[in-house]
Amino acid sequence: MSKVADLYNLAHAIPFVGDRAFSFAFSQQAPYFWSIRPLFTVIEPNHAELVIKDRRRVHNHIGTVHAIALCNGLEAVMGALAEVTIPENKRWIPKGMDISYTAMANTDITCIAETDPDQWAGDNPDLHVRVKGVREDGTVVIEGVIKLWVTEKKAKKG
Repeated sequence: MSKVADLYNLAHAIPFVGDRAFSFAFSQQAPYFWSIRPLFTVIEPNHAELVIKDRRRVHNHIGTVHAIALCNGLEAVMGALAEVTIPENKRWIPKGMDISYTAMANTDITCIAETDPDQWAGDNPDLHVRVKGVREDGTVVIEGVIKLWVTEKKAKKG
């Protein structure tokens, strides 16, 4: 089991604050993620979700959730998914994003990342994680893929 999965399970042993405790700890590993104050709600192999609250700190000039805040949320949720899904003998790094903005982000946004189990098998280094952001009414406001480079871990010397 990955360190992220262990941390998620450990945090959920704390009544009433598990999601918040995990979200804070995860964001400290990549502090830029904390700028959106993500609240992770689901983390499991091949599926992860987090919520970006609709508040002034993530707004653009027209009062909706800023496109870059949305991308930040998508990258964070993708990272959590990758960490709990990738086989132990492999490593990953993002290499690009193809995103479309499809509607106004004017409520809390749930960011979702998904893969299929067979995507992680084999030797193909290119893996596309499907991502989307959804308004409270179910409208998709951003969607696309985050492209990962997945390779074998280097053997440890010694």
